[in-house]
Amino acid sequence: MKKKKKKNTNQSKMASVEEDFPRGGTKKKTTESKIVVQRPDVDNLFQTTNEEATNKRKATNKEHKKFKKQKTDGKKEEELTLNTAAKCVEILHIKNIKEGMLLLGCVKDVTDFEVTVSLPCGLQGFLSIRNICDSYTKLLSDQLDSDDAEELCSLPRVFIPGMVIRCVVAKLDTSKKGSLSIQLSINPKLVNKNLTMTTLKVGMVLSGCVESVEDHGYVIDIGVSGTKAFLPKNAIKGQQNNELSTGQYVTYQVEAVKNDGRVVHVSIDPSAISQACADPQQGWNLTNLLPGLLVNATIKKVTKHGLLLDFLSSFSGQVDFLHMEPGQESNYAEGVQVRACVLYVEPSTRLVGLSLRPYLTQTGTLVDPSPAAGDRIGEVVKECKMMAMHHLSGAVLELPDKTLAFVHKNHLKENNTPANENKVWARPQHTCRIMDFSPMDQIFMVSLRRSVIEKKFFRYHDLQAGQFVEGTVSVLLTNGMVVHLSDHIKGLVPRMHLSDVILKNPEKKYMEGMKVKCRVLSVEPEKKKLFLTRKKALIESTLPLILSYADARPGRVSHGHVVCVKNFGCIVRFYNNVKGLVPVRELSSEPIISPEEVFYPGQVLKTKVLHCHPEKEKMVLSFKATMEGDTDVTKPEFNCDVGEKFEAKVLKKSPRGLEVSILPDEFHAVLPTVHLSDHMSNCTMLWESLQVGDVLSDLVCCSKKQQKISFTNKPTVRWSLEDGMAAKDFSELTVGMQLIGWTMNIMSYGVFVEFPYGLVGLSPKSAMSDKFISDTKLAFQLGQTVLAKVTNLDEEKQRFLVTLRVSEVLYPEGHVQTRLVNGLRERRAVMEKLAAKEGSEPHQALVSLAVGQKLKLTMDSVTDGGATFKSDDMVGATFLATKHHIKGVNLSAGQKVSASVLHVDVMSASVHVSVLPKLVEKKKSLCEGQKCTATVQHVDKDFAVISMNNTAQLTVIQTRSHLNEVLLFESDKLKEGGTVSVEVVDPSSEEMQGLPLVSWHQAAAPPRHRTTSETQSGSRGHCFGEVLQGKVKSVQPTRIKVALEDGSTGYVHVSEVMEPEAVNVGSFPTSSVKVGCDVTVRVIGGREASNKKFLPFSHPKFKYTIPELTLIPSKLDKSVAIKGKTASEKLTGHKVGDEITCFVSKFHPDKKSLEVTTDLYKTWTIDLLAMITNPKDASHPEKLYKLGKAVRAKVVEVVVKPPRFVLSLTGVHKLEKGSCSLGLITNVLPQAGLQVKLPFGGTGFVCVTDVADAYKPNPLEAFSKDQLLRFYLLGCKNDKWQLSLRPSRLNPQQAKPAKDPEVLSAEELTVGQTIRGYVKSVGEHGIFIRLSSCITGRARLQQSTKYFVTSAKVISDHLALSSLLTTKVCSIDKGEGLVDLSLLTEDTSKPDILPESLGLPLRLVGDEKKEREAKKTKKRSRPKSKETEKDAPSPKKKKKTKKVKTDDNDSGVEVYFREEEDKDVKTDAEKQVPSSSAAPSRLQVAAGFSWDVGLSSLKPASTAKAEDSSDDEEHEEGPKSLKKSRHELEKEKKAAEKALVQREAELMDPNLRPEDAAAFERLLLASPNSSLLWLQFMAHHLQATQIEQARAVAERALKTISFREEQEKLNVWVALLNLENMYGTEESIKKVFDRAVQFCEPVLVYQQLADIYTKSDKTKEAESLYKTMVKRFRQNKAVWISYGTFLLQQGQSDAANSLLQRALKSLPSKESVDVITRFAQLEFRYGDADKGRNMLDKVLTSYPKRTDLWSVFIDLTVKHGTQKDVRALFDRVIHLSVSTKKIKFFFKRYLEYEKKHGDSQSVQAVKEKAMEFVEAKGTEAAE
Repeated sequence: MKKKKKKNTNQSKMASVEEDFPRGGTKKKTTESKIVVQRPDVDNLFQTTNEEATNKRKATNKEHKKFKKQKTDGKKEEELTLNTAAKCVEILHIKNIKEGMLLLGCVKDVTDFEVTVSLPCGLQGFLSIRNICDSYTKLLSDQLDSDDAEELCSLPRVFIPGMVIRCVVAKLDTSKKGSLSIQLSINPKLVNKNLTMTTLKVGMVLSGCVESVEDHGYVIDIGVSGTKAFLPKNAIKGQQNNELSTGQYVTYQVEAVKNDGRVVHVSIDPSAISQACADPQQGWNLTNLLPGLLVNATIKKVTKHGLLLDFLSSFSGQVDFLHMEPGQESNYAEGVQVRACVLYVEPSTRLVGLSLRPYLTQTGTLVDPSPAAGDRIGEVVKECKMMAMHHLSGAVLELPDKTLAFVHKNHLKENNTPANENKVWARPQHTCRIMDFSPMDQIFMVSLRRSVIEKKFFRYHDLQAGQFVEGTVSVLLTNGMVVHLSDHIKGLVPRMHLSDVILKNPEKKYMEGMKVKCRVLSVEPEKKKLFLTRKKALIESTLPLILSYADARPGRVSHGHVVCVKNFGCIVRFYNNVKGLVPVRELSSEPIISPEEVFYPGQVLKTKVLHCHPEKEKMVLSFKATMEGDTDVTKPEFNCDVGEKFEAKVLKKSPRGLEVSILPDEFHAVLPTVHLSDHMSNCTMLWESLQVGDVLSDLVCCSKKQQKISFTNKPTVRWSLEDGMAAKDFSELTVGMQLIGWTMNIMSYGVFVEFPYGLVGLSPKSAMSDKFISDTKLAFQLGQTVLAKVTNLDEEKQRFLVTLRVSEVLYPEGHVQTRLVNGLRERRAVMEKLAAKEGSEPHQALVSLAVGQKLKLTMDSVTDGGATFKSDDMVGATFLATKHHIKGVNLSAGQKVSASVLHVDVMSASVHVSVLPKLVEKKKSLCEGQKCTATVQHVDKDFAVISMNNTAQLTVIQTRSHLNEVLLFESDKLKEGGTVSVEVVDPSSEEMQGLPLVSWHQAAAPPRHRTTSETQSGSRGHCFGEVLQGKVKSVQPTRIKVALEDGSTGYVHVSEVMEPEAVNVGSFPTSSVKVGCDVTVRVIGGREASNKKFLPFSHPKFKYTIPELTLIPSKLDKSVAIKGKTASEKLTGHKVGDEITCFVSKFHPDKKSLEVTTDLYKTWTIDLLAMITNPKDASHPEKLYKLGKAVRAKVVEVVVKPPRFVLSLTGVHKLEKGSCSLGLITNVLPQAGLQVKLPFGGTGFVCVTDVADAYKPNPLEAFSKDQLLRFYLLGCKNDKWQLSLRPSRLNPQQAKPAKDPEVLSAEELTVGQTIRGYVKSVGEHGIFIRLSSCITGRARLQQSTKYFVTSAKVISDHLALSSLLTTKVCSIDKGEGLVDLSLLTEDTSKPDILPESLGLPLRLVGDEKKEREAKKTKKRSRPKSKETEKDAPSPKKKKKTKKVKTDDNDSGVEVYFREEEDKDVKTDAEKQVPSSSAAPSRLQVAAGFSWDVGLSSLKPASTAKAEDSSDDEEHEEGPKSLKKSRHELEKEKKAAEKALVQREAELMDPNLRPEDAAAFERLLLASPNSSLLWLQFMAHHLQATQIEQARAVAERALKTISFREEQEKLNVWVALLNLENMYGTEESIKKVFDRAVQFCEPVLVYQQLADIYTKSDKTKEAESLYKTMVKRFRQNKAVWISYGTFLLQQGQSDAANSLLQRALKSLPSKESVDVITRFAQLEFRYGDADKGRNMLDKVLTSYPKRTDLWSVFIDLTVKHGTQKDVRALFDRVIHLSVSTKKIKFFFKRYLEYEKKHGDSQSVQAVKEKAMEFVEAKGTEAAE
């Protein structure tokens, strides 16, 4: 063969020489002429430059010196090639990237402002939103400048991961650390900048962006100046993207070029583009060559690192090893034609990179952006094999799962260390870390750097909240400090978290480069956001962390930090942005009125969880509970009712209010400042006047939240409570109900109004006043008393809306006057208190002054603002008159004047007066009901002084005629000098101190006119039922935005798009409507422009500012009246079990719940368990339910009040017995079972006996909280379901027979039956064993153990709850359902539940027990007198002699069980009792052993008797022992000698099993290398359940046995593995296994452990081990066969078949036949016999002369096949072309078979066939 190859090589060389030097020179001219014909299309400029460059390069290139003989040919090639091939093929490095370079990329990730692009050879670039195209950039700027601009299509909608794009390097940015960042652009003007109108040819495949959307198509920006490209709309129909938007990237093919390139028609048919190859006739040159072009190329040269290609007849390119098709390297040879895709073009060096990968050469538009093996980035992979080393590029690794990975040359070594590729290549195995996945190369990028592999944090995914990290300070910002944990991971320490206290100058504490220890607050891996804390209190906290709302169990105490302090409490945040509220009542044990004064943001405090609702993400916390602790005595609760009156003493004053003590109970309460009066100006004055210790009466309790009581002194609120004008809870509220309340919080969208009993309603901005309100804070004051009317109730969320419009609330008659009188009375009281407080005469005199009182004053001075006066009677007081009140009066200094009092201010000791003649003249009388005009003389906040014209009468009125009146403008307010119309109610009112009581009415507010911006369009609204015309403005999944003719905007809900009958399940109704189309719509409702709240159907004349519309044809007919239904009517229209169509409106990923909408009124929430039927869908249920999708739901529950509508998307609306359902484990009870949450609010329980069909220890360890599983519903009792996880219940067809079947009733049990169960409890009445969920059996203590126990505590100490025990049914009381069980060894054949090492006495049974009782009876009846004993010596002697004879074999037993014997005697007896052999050894040893009596048998009977008797018997037998005859002594001596001889013989017997440790030690001294002895020693300890001693024996054996005895040592290792498997843990067996692998042949240890796992039914562990074995020992045939046996035994035939294919690839080809044969035999035994037959058929077809295989085939067919199959096989064998001797052997077997299984005819037929064979052979020999 070698010679042949050499010959062929020589021939090819000669052929090449002939081509280079043609003989005759005629044949090759045709080819050359063809090339010359194409040369005019070549760019001559590049040609000459290239020749010169090539010649220069050639002169200095030493590599090509050996080709000097082919100089002529070289010149020809240089003349015909535009660019020179590279000297050495290497990958594209980032250092070779230059601005202007063209590359083919793949979209890897898309954000709102940037696209991450995967580039060839593992590089990565970034495409900014500004580098798309000119039209997109213009649209973006227009969008920012104006709201009316065309809607911008976001980047995630323009680009999808995996999209292949052509891009150009726009810029190379350099970071601080020197790394390069590649900024890309896909702007057609840059990508196609070298194309001109003249170079555009039909068939060219180019890229561009949509410039604009026209009626019939799209104008495409192709980057060619002066050329317009058009794409018709009909050309994209039927494709994935039916519509394109401005800026969208497209790859297109030129269909037609018109007008010298000014107009180009293009198409984007993917199938045509993927087949379009660049043609030389299209005039491609190095200037305009583009990436992404498909070309037909010829392999010019094959190198170790890649290929050199010629394409387009004059270009050279290279294909690096990453872009050669894996596994096809052998098919690449010189001259082979291939199809390639241009990857990159570097114009300056003229380097062209190509790819041969099918995903680029065949599809070309989309690439899989994620690896097939899943996301493995950051994973550290061991045992990797290096497949190839590429100089200047890197290396290719093979991961253990056969996946290929690439190591860049920079990652073969550490930073700043010299490269040593040979050293790296020489290593047999490598450990690497997967750094990234390159979609363009479809390969993992890995690193061999130890620094990278050992990094603790490689990705943000590796970090978890609460984790401790160390980092380096990078930079200090205004909002915090940036800390780098690694090169790619950085976190922010917010300014609040730089220290336990807020740092004013953090730069003094932290410097750049400083090492700091932090703790992770929260991490968002997808957004790459990491927040850290440096707070010492959080870092050093040892309390449990609250990482989620699920962790916040009530009672848990943890550290948190305050983020916000409000008047209602503190908001505290924990890790992962989990936060909760600490209400004011829980801040401290003492009431706190102003939390801002006590707490501050950033403060770290210990908090206790009081309540938590994980589904609502709400949590109530307490500081008080942690401070008080458990030792504090709880204060008695103070009982009071809202509305009850109290007296209270002021304890403390703060700006927010008063802390008071209720008398006489001294219980603390709060009286807010704003609750001191209805008039806000009086509140401040009253607060000033009150002192600590003052007693307030008539305070009313207005709210009571737990132990926090709030009082009010507002008269209006007090009256409303007395009159019953208050709702006690939400259920008492009704629409139209009027309530008195006060403003609690003012927001930009409205005001929250609080009412008694703690109810809070919202008054939207539009409902606050009849006037237009621009700023809500100017309309009302906090705490202002208001009258509200309920307008809307949301019963589901327990919220309500109110209106404060004066026109909509009814004001009680006389309320204005009453409020005025109360306000003035409050002022007088304040004045008196302040005067008393000051204590001076002027202040006392001021209190006596009244409005309208005449005074004699002396003129002091006149200023521009007015005049000041003095009074001789009130020295120290200031009298002021404004310029209005001295107008027309001549005044001079010292002049005496008369003045009228307008207002008295005691606090400043000043009096406002007037000297106008009309006010100081004599008063005229008034009549009741008299109407007149009044002039405003003075205004003081809530009150004003007016004068009745021409009467000189003064009085006081309120500045607001209504509680809710809003005075926004100065024109609305009362001014000095203004006039009002009044009507006299009382000419002289006593409550007004004689002043007239009048009523006045301000002119009604003009009707409100909304502005254009407010109504959005300037329209005045649309009526209900009106039919309109409009144009679709935008289409969203759940609604359509319609621009109506008048310019206003309306919306169409997804349920109003088409007829309900026409909606198909799974469709998206809104997608049927296109943007821009004209539609006819009808108004069916509307919303308010201010709060977007949907308004229900109302009066037909009511106009809606934002109408809700319908597109349903049946509703568009004006003749058809639309009848609206209320929410309750809609609910009552559905029944449980009905199927309805609803639409997906929102998915909550945190709660994993789905919001669906049935109509535009309501949305309903569906939880996870009612959404899915497969647990695999639980991780991403949103993939099943896209927004706007129509789904069919079943009604589960309907409740009208409060509204509750429960739906199910699983097709099931109720839980039924005998069905299966998904459930969520909410709690794991170790001794009982699993608590489960079921769909539709159901709960269930899985008993520990219903977890599996085969019981095992610790059955619940595989389950955890929040695990989602399928459960079988056994039945329901007391609204709680009994569930089962048994495979026989869930999959009865596929499940194997249950090893431990269910026991549903006592009737299913039979006496004598052996059954397993779990220990439920241990008590004095026995051991209670759970046999099933409904049956618990009892094993009495006598039936539990062979040992005598005095207390159940002995058993409970050694028998853990939930232990798995085997029991035997002793008796059954079917009536009571009681089951008596036995745990004794003789009943269960299992070891005793108590270990022998405890040294407990054995329990007497049978005859021994009777004899014992008889002896006790005799002993009690024996007389105590010694004289009686002496009187009867003879009977005593006889009796004793008889007893010795009888009790010789029972020596020690009687004494051993005597209750009154001494402890020492008992101990001696214990030593003499032989060990019981009833319990079989768990460790199987292949040898039988007999258990004989112990060493006590060496003692003579008399000696034993003497030692074991009681004290009384010793006294009695003393004299007798002295009287023994010589004959008796000799007899005893001989008996002792005989016993010693017998014992010596026993010790010498090798077949005798030792009984104690000493005996084993003696034998081991003689045979230390005998693994059998060591295993028997281990078994001895295991029988006594002495696990640790057995382990110690095994360890001794491993140290003692000689290292040469490998098999003996292996036996011990296997025994130790068996022991750990039975009694140890997973960790312990792994440690033993790892040690065994080090000291023994690894494959043998692996195999033994796999066998152990298989025999103990640990299939999961066995399979995992086998997977490791076939990776590690892939060249070992036995391993593959063993794994195959295991799979077939488990019934996994398909997996075994796949394994065979892997084995054939891994093993040498010479082993293939044997492996296939063995697998075929296994199929016969454990799998499918037909499959095995086919496998052997195929092998024997290829190897027909393998008679050994034929014999095996015959044996298997005889055993597993039919007679017909066997005979057919024999007939095939006897006709084989093998030696006559072998055929004779098969004939013999054939004959034997027929004799055994056939008849005489079949036997004769075989003989005839044999004769024919002999004759035929004879004829052949003769011939």
